[in-house]
Amino acid sequence: MAKHGPMHGPGPGGYQRPQNMGKTIRRLLGYLSRAKFLLVIVALCLLLSSACTVAGTFMLKPLTNNYILPGDIPGLGKMLCLLAAVYIAGALCSYIYARIMVRISQSTTETIRRDLFSKMQDLPLSYFDAHTHGELMSRYTNDIETISEVLNNGLGAIVSGSLTFIGVVVMMIVMSPLLFLVTVFTLLLMLLVVMTVGKRSRRYFAQQQKNIGIVNGYIEEMIEGQKVIKVFNHEDKAKEGFRSRNEDYRRAATAAQAFATSMMPLLGNLSHINYALTCGVGALLAIVGGFDLGSLVSYLGYTRQVSQPVAQVSQQVNNLLAAVAGAERIFEVMDTEPERDKGQVTLVHASIDSNGVHRESAGRSDGWAWKKPDGTLIPLTGDVRFHDVDFRYVPEKQILHNISLYAKPGQKIAFVGSTGAGKTTITNLINRFYEIEDGTITYDGIDIQDIAKEGLRRSLGIVLQDTHLFTGTIADNIRYGKLNATDEEIRAAARLANADTFIRHLPNGYDTCITGDGGSLSQGERQLLNIARAAVADPPVLILDEATSSIDTRTERLIEKGMDRLMRSRTVFVIAHRLSTVRNAKAILVLEQGEVIERGDHDDLISQKGKYYQLYTGQAELS
Repeated sequence: MAKHGPMHGPGPGGYQRPQNMGKTIRRLLGYLSRAKFLLVIVALCLLLSSACTVAGTFMLKPLTNNYILPGDIPGLGKMLCLLAAVYIAGALCSYIYARIMVRISQSTTETIRRDLFSKMQDLPLSYFDAHTHGELMSRYTNDIETISEVLNNGLGAIVSGSLTFIGVVVMMIVMSPLLFLVTVFTLLLMLLVVMTVGKRSRRYFAQQQKNIGIVNGYIEEMIEGQKVIKVFNHEDKAKEGFRSRNEDYRRAATAAQAFATSMMPLLGNLSHINYALTCGVGALLAIVGGFDLGSLVSYLGYTRQVSQPVAQVSQQVNNLLAAVAGAERIFEVMDTEPERDKGQVTLVHASIDSNGVHRESAGRSDGWAWKKPDGTLIPLTGDVRFHDVDFRYVPEKQILHNISLYAKPGQKIAFVGSTGAGKTTITNLINRFYEIEDGTITYDGIDIQDIAKEGLRRSLGIVLQDTHLFTGTIADNIRYGKLNATDEEIRAAARLANADTFIRHLPNGYDTCITGDGGSLSQGERQLLNIARAAVADPPVLILDEATSSIDTRTERLIEKGMDRLMRSRTVFVIAHRLSTVRNAKAILVLEQGEVIERGDHDDLISQKGKYYQLYTGQAELS
């Protein structure tokens, strides 16, 4: 089924400037608050580290006035040891908070990643239809890694820089308000630079992250479609497509990095100018007796230090904005409305007593039953009916119109028709992968809207045309249909699907490991495993979505008996690719543009000489 819905631009495709920074930061702090005790230690270490930096510079005043100028060598030695102890204490505090922040960062991102993955399992299929795999993967890679980087380094640098800046400014004002006016002038120039360069830098960083999302999405799409690319000799076209996207990324990244890297040299030169002006004015004050030499030495040290926090914080602004924007994108997914499920009818094991009454059973059971909220049990028989159902994926295009059909327990119902007629959509609605627009669908007389989705889907087995195998053993992949299945149940399911023979010829039989979606197996073998997976689930209702379309005629004959055994006494919906596979269906429904135009068994439809007759005799195309 083709994807539909609007594709997102700068938002899901890459970073954008945060839309609600305050709200996003509060949510991030909510995750951080789970490590309150460690954060208190970090705060104390940051405070002590900044205090040691400020105190160490102030100690240059008594060091100069009381020990260097008088020539007190023993006192100078003790003072130098004390100064070293202060700086060592500051360095130790910095090391401790850095190590703790790494731990907090990894724990926080692990929790965010877990919550994000858990949320995605609850989202409806329509959400995944509207977002590419590359978009969604960027949440786990670019966005979470950016948050991790800021928590590791950026957050501590911003807090430490801010504390140091405040401490240095306070000490400069205390030591010489007049000399501080020179520093204020330079700081205002620095602020102007940060605002001007930072604004341009942030814009280009937004473009850079948008383009890296596009590049990643394109790469992922091209890797998945390598076989198609090679079949049609489109390697050059794929390269050209990548070249243009990569060039857009290069231009944006070059501009972003150019502005970002220019900030430090600009601030550094302004710092040198500030230092030179301070030296000149301070020297004049010292000459006229308004300033002692030790105070000048200490003040010059603060002059060196005052620009460092400004540069440090400004350097982290882009990273912080990118992290907040990334977090906003993650929280956008978390805030997406989950798959709705108001159903209260559950699926339970049931046994039948001597009077033929169904009773709920926790142990051995004779089958399944629907349990209503009032405790009433309704036997699960597989009676599925559509009553005047309308459906559309997007408002502007109706897919199904006024569909009415029924499948009595144990009947095999087949859907045939051209591509886009609505065959797969009908089976998707039975599963409630999508919600109908109008009409009702009943299952054993119960509106499926009233059935809990977990129980509904547990009662349905699906064999899709597009197989998907997971990394693991052959047995693990079959067991995916029933996680608590025994080894004997797995082998029985494989024999039912006639997969047992080829499995036993593999190097390690059922313990053979497969990777890359089963790339080492043929398409037919992969489909046999898919059928075995459905067989081990032992569902009352079975949906075969062109299940044998990828299997050659010989293989199809091999599994035909197995499929007949699998379908015996079950309600079966078949989407047919080969009309020969549906000749024995109880009813064949011919769909055209979302409507049922013919219904009957094979002989009835042939005698009508309508659309089915044309399809069967090759006078019309079946896709």
